[in-house]
Amino acid sequence: MLEIRNIHKRFGALDVLRGVDIAVEQGDVVAILGPSGSGKTTLLRCINFLETADSGEMIFDGERFDLAHTSKKDVQRLRKKTGFVFQNYNLFQNKTALQNVTEGLIIARKTPREQAMEIAMGALSKVGLADRAQSYPSQLSGGQQQRVAIARAIATRPEIIYFDEPTSALDPELTGEVLSVMRDLAAEGMTMLVVTHEMGFARTVSSRVVFMENGVVVESAPSADFFERPREERTKAFLRTLQATDFAG
Repeated sequence: MLEIRNIHKRFGALDVLRGVDIAVEQGDVVAILGPSGSGKTTLLRCINFLETADSGEMIFDGERFDLAHTSKKDVQRLRKKTGFVFQNYNLFQNKTALQNVTEGLIIARKTPREQAMEIAMGALSKVGLADRAQSYPSQLSGGQQQRVAIARAIATRPEIIYFDEPTSALDPELTGEVLSVMRDLAAEGMTMLVVTHEMGFARTVSSRVVFMENGVVVESAPSADFFERPREERTKAFLRTLQATDFAG
């Protein structure tokens, strides 16, 4: 369904992505793990054209795109098939939860207002926030704001949702409510590509794990294999560090 081949991205003298390949099948939940600065977020931003890759190829639903030279028309077309959930929610502060969800439907998709309201209320119900539809972001907790952001993403019925560290700005007690919504989406067969540091989610929800470091994929494997039978020494060291941190905590 989605395949990324040999993607490169440099910022000044820094090679952030150095030939990354990733494949996501329909219904997959792929977790991208790795230390800070490994290129995970840049990868997602290039895939969704928030940054322009220096080179690389994307195959989406059988269509090929040159990531360095994708037309605005193609970018708009591809974005209509995808959802993006940001680290810091990216909600309009002057709009209610309901308006945040309807905005993209009405403006980008030209959905009639009444239909957009109906879809948006359905999406807010799905994330457990129907009763907060008229609340503004400032009246919501971080976890609730992120759930509104997920509702906004699913309202457009995307083929895939990209998540960039969706819980990293949240307190631990609010993280659970966001992961719970993501678990439900996974159980319903939503295709997701998730940059995360939540090992529990990667282990129990994702179907595949990609481990990145220094702009390259070190290891890519089904989740059970990745955690139980890692092949690469660097992966083993990364997992040992995490276990040590867990015990220390």
